[in-house]
Amino acid sequence: MTGPAVMVTKGGGSGGGRKQGAKVVKSCEDEEQQNQISVSALLLSALRKSMVSCRVDREDEAMSSSAVHHMEIGWPTNVRHVSHVTFDWFNGFLGLPVEFQVEVPGRVPSASATVFGISVESMQCSLDSKGNSVPTILLLMQERLYSQGGLKAEGIFRINPENGQEEFVRDQLNWGIVPDDINVHCLAGLIKAWFRELPSGVLDGLSPEQVLGCDNEDKYVELVKQLKPMEAGLLHWAVDLMADVVEEEESNKMNARNIAMVFAPNMTQMSDPLMALMHAVQVMNLLQTLIMKTLLEREETASSSYAFDGPTDDEFDCRSLQEMDMSCEEPMSDYSNSLYANSSGDENEIEPLGE
Repeated sequence: MTGPAVMVTKGGGSGGGRKQGAKVVKSCEDEEQQNQISVSALLLSALRKSMVSCRVDREDEAMSSSAVHHMEIGWPTNVRHVSHVTFDWFNGFLGLPVEFQVEVPGRVPSASATVFGISVESMQCSLDSKGNSVPTILLLMQERLYSQGGLKAEGIFRINPENGQEEFVRDQLNWGIVPDDINVHCLAGLIKAWFRELPSGVLDGLSPEQVLGCDNEDKYVELVKQLKPMEAGLLHWAVDLMADVVEEEESNKMNARNIAMVFAPNMTQMSDPLMALMHAVQVMNLLQTLIMKTLLEREETASSSYAFDGPTDDEFDCRSLQEMDMSCEEPMSDYSNSLYANSSGDENEIEPLGE
C-alpha cells in the first residue's frame, strides 16, 4: 500500500516569510526617516523664510526712518480759531460751542440731594481768594451777589426775602444752578440760611464761657485759633464777606455792628432760647471785633503798598520840574546883586566909549 509522498526541505518556507517580514519593517523605517527628513526640511525652509522677511522688514524700516528724517513738515494752513475751551474741575468744559454742549443738568455740588442742612465734609469745596476751603455753592452765591451789586443794596443781609422766591432758588441751588436776575436780598438770606441749617454751628466748638471771657482783640484771635480747620475757614470767609459789606456802608447803611448782629444767630445752635440769645450777643461782639480787625488790616496793606511803590515816574518828573521852577524864581543873593550891579555899571561906562 502506497501513500502520498511528502518532501521536507531544511530551512524552507518559514525562512522566506521571515525575509519578507524583515523587508516590510525596513521599508517602514525608511518611510519614517523620510517623513522626519521632510518635516525638518519644512522647518528649515520656514526658518529661512522668516529670517529673510525680518531682514527685508529691517531694511524697509531703515529706509522709512531715513525718509522721515529727511521729510520737512511745514506750518499748518487754512487755520481758523473757532473758540477757546478750558476745563474746570467743578463745571466741566467751559466755552464749548452750542453744537458740542450736551443738554444734561449740571452736577450737583454735593454728595447729597440738597446743599442745605448737610455737613461740609460731604460737599464739594473750593479755595477762595484767601486760600480757605469753602463749599463751592457758597462761592457761587457770593459771586452772583457781588456781580448784581448786592453789596450796595440798602439793608443787605437784614431785609428778609419773599418765601416763594426763596423756595424756587433753593431748588435751583440743589442742582448747582444759581438763577439769573435773582433778588439780592433772597441771595443774602440763603447765605445766612446755609449757615443756620448746618448740623452744627460754625462756632459751636467754642463754649459760651470761653467767648464771654474775651474782652479784647488779642483774646478773640487766640480763641478763634482753637476752631477746627473747616470751621475756621468758614468763619474767615464769612468775616471777609461781612467786611466787604461794611466797606459799602454809605450805600447799604450796614456798619460792622449791624452786619454782626444779623449774622450772629446763624453761627451757633442752642436748644435753650434764652441761652441762645445771650450767646448770640457774645458772638456778635466776637464777629464785630474780627470785622474791624479785617478792615484795619486792609487799610494798613493798602497804605503800605502805596508807600512801597512810591511816586511814579511822571509824578517824579512833575515834582522835579516844579522844584526847578521854584529855584529859578528864588530872589538873588547879595553877592549876585553886587555882580549884577557891577556888570550893569560897566556896560554904562562902555557905551560912551563905543560911541
